[in-house]
Amino acid sequence: MPDSDGHASVPATGLTRIINAAGYSWAGFCAAMRHEAAFRQELFLFVIMAPLGYWFGDGAIERVLLIGSLFVVLIVELLNSGIEAVVDRIGSEHHILSGRAKDLGSAAVFLSLALVVLTWVLILF
Repeated sequence: MPDSDGHASVPATGLTRIINAAGYSWAGFCAAMRHEAAFRQELFLFVIMAPLGYWFGDGAIERVLLIGSLFVVLIVELLNSGIEAVVDRIGSEHHILSGRAKDLGSAAVFLSLALVVLTWVLILF
């Protein structure tokens, strides 16, 4: 793809690509913080529960499971938010496939939250 001067741009490689990717990831994280109430709520849950998971986990495996299940919720919420953004970008009129895509993303978030509950209950009780 040409740059602003009309020259062919060379894809970034090596360390430059990694730095660019980190910047895009940070931008995505900031966008989620700014625009997604559900992500902010789940991040709050993470900030409260991750230290508890570390405290209550008996050894590395339990700690990874307790804290890792919380990370899964954040990851799935980011993916769900991405799906919703794309669907909303396509159009505001109701379409059965748009609704299905949003519902499937929501179901994925629900299952990730169920994973947290199941993991914490089985390990702690």
